[in-house]
Amino acid sequence: MQTFMDENFLLESRTAEQLFHGIAEKMPIIDYHCHLPAREIYENLPMKNLTALWLGDDHYKWRAMRANGIPEEKITGNASDWEKFEAYARTVPYAIGNPLYHWTHMELQRYFGIHEILKPSTAQSIYRQAEAVLSDGSFTPQSLIQRSRVEVLCTTDDPADDLQWHRRLRDESDFPVRVLPAYRPEQAMFLQRPTWRAYIGKLSEASGIRIRSARDVMDALMKCLDAFQALGCVATDHAVDVMYRASCDDREAEKIFLQTMEGTPVTQEMSARWSHWLLHQLAVEYKKRDLVMEIHIGCLRNANSRGVREIGTSKGFDAIDDRPVAQGLGAWMNELAEENSIPKIILFNLHPKDTLTLSALAGSFESAECASPVQIGPAWWFLDHLDGMEAQLKTFASSALLGRFLGMLTDSRSYLSYTRHEYFRRLFCNLIGQWVESGKYPADQEMLETIVRGVCYENVKAFFKL
Repeated sequence: MQTFMDENFLLESRTAEQLFHGIAEKMPIIDYHCHLPAREIYENLPMKNLTALWLGDDHYKWRAMRANGIPEEKITGNASDWEKFEAYARTVPYAIGNPLYHWTHMELQRYFGIHEILKPSTAQSIYRQAEAVLSDGSFTPQSLIQRSRVEVLCTTDDPADDLQWHRRLRDESDFPVRVLPAYRPEQAMFLQRPTWRAYIGKLSEASGIRIRSARDVMDALMKCLDAFQALGCVATDHAVDVMYRASCDDREAEKIFLQTMEGTPVTQEMSARWSHWLLHQLAVEYKKRDLVMEIHIGCLRNANSRGVREIGTSKGFDAIDDRPVAQGLGAWMNELAEENSIPKIILFNLHPKDTLTLSALAGSFESAECASPVQIGPAWWFLDHLDGMEAQLKTFASSALLGRFLGMLTDSRSYLSYTRHEYFRRLFCNLIGQWVESGKYPADQEMLETIVRGVCYENVKAFFKL
């Protein structure tokens, strides 16, 4: 029986061990999509305790604690940090088969040197050991990022953000890791949100452009994008929960914009057409500017409206949407192809049913300009567990070129979540090892090492031109 999470955790063959320990383990990290705040990275304040590091903003853990019957007071409420940690320690033993179990213990091992199993009887000992490690003040955002061998990370920022913390990181800090803003124009897209008109005012103020038309919206967004690119922006991010088939020309977009600004009730069709038009305009610009367009599809936001009212958004009340995606997305991409305006795109699906669909669709838009210019991303959110990652990799391998895959990202607000890259790399090397040792791929060491280096680091570096 294999020892729990030893040095060969998830590595089930000699080939897997050689590829991970010899290649993958040593590769730097390019985290091209995360939610770390640039201000925290710049200010670089020491971490308070393990609760602040682990439970302060982690809806994965909050959902698990609710499933264990933990009262909200000890999850997002006003209970003490120790009470919240103790409640999480009571939850972890029940998380067999959940990636949280592995992530929790990998983080304890890699960052704190703690190899005890977290459970109620060890909670106090582990909390005290972590406090001792944290007490010297060396656990800061910058030190944790560097310790994780991160070379580049892309935060997620709104076009109307002033980006002062990114500027200060570039101009006033000796932090060697490149922290780049990623452009997320989501708030300009969704007309049905009650905050949309107020956001247009905010965008107008940030850009210095008086917005009186649909074209003004695009001009304002591009003015803001200029500021992002001046700070090294290479990535754009879009949450498109449902991709409707809803073509919209400039004239219709103008009509929809004016009606919305005048207070006309917004229908789902109006919102869908506006989003389709704006996404098209943005993609055309991204192609001109050689930016990567990330599109996250299939989230059912705020499924528990009472929970959202009482606790807030992004607190663990989202789910997976199961509506079709191919026709709307395919029509939108085809319109861009007709104009030769498809940028580099990474498609993220939240429902496992959509993995092969999106991979096949991506393969319909190949180009000689770039190896695999449209790809599916790594297993995302509800899919970034062992089975989900492996299924995503197998589907990509069967329908595209796995050797061109862009590897892992954190999509996280935690400075300890870089262990997810290790988790992915172990699983990836293990999958390759299975194929080699079962005779499904030759033991060509040179090619195997090329594939591992590519998927863990080199492909994403080339794709984003870093």
